[in-house]
Amino acid sequence: MTAAGLRELEREVVDCRRCPRLVAWREEVARVKRAAFASEEYWGRPLPGFGDPDARVLLVGLAPAAHGGNRTGRIFTGDRSGDWLFGSLHRVGFANQPTSVSRDDGLRLNGAWVCAAVRCAPPVNRPSPEERDNCLPYLVRELGLLERVRVIVALGSFGWDAVLRALRALGETPPRPRPKFGHGAQAEIGRFTLLGCFHPSQQNTFTGKLTEPMIDEVLARARELAG
Repeated sequence: MTAAGLRELEREVVDCRRCPRLVAWREEVARVKRAAFASEEYWGRPLPGFGDPDARVLLVGLAPAAHGGNRTGRIFTGDRSGDWLFGSLHRVGFANQPTSVSRDDGLRLNGAWVCAAVRCAPPVNRPSPEERDNCLPYLVRELGLLERVRVIVALGSFGWDAVLRALRALGETPPRPRPKFGHGAQAEIGRFTLLGCFHPSQQNTFTGKLTEPMIDEVLARARELAG
């Protein structure tokens, strides 16, 4: 039932056209392309989550990169952020290989599921509040379908906020005061443990705000807590 529900959700996500600005942007990027990828056919549609349907750990990012996931058709695949994330997932034991360059490159996740708070690539990587809210039901349904998930890793403050909203929609009550995002932050919310991790964007990794040991520590903690 879980796998069938996830496949149905995937179909709905891929066909979504709720946000006119995002639809126009993702399709323009797919049509114009970046010179380095001029020979490639861009995905140019919303991105569903992917991974192990029996996952006990869920990772939630911000949104697809215009020339990363929006090109390859899989979140974090084909961009620098993904290089960092999948490298860490491999080192910690969640992934069978340390890199991901295309949807059919053989990457498999074990015990983990990866998605984004917003499913379309947004201009300058900044979804509007309305676009954020339009995507929220997909995360809510994903959480409901991934019945074994116990730990959620929010990659960045945007993902942290989206997870708190989704858990509230599922009937869970976050503690008061509202848990604040931070790298290594932890909050217990119903049956879930929420962990914060700086997003593996170039802005963070190039400046040293996020290092490999730092992201590895959070993901190893998630693995330990998930049991």
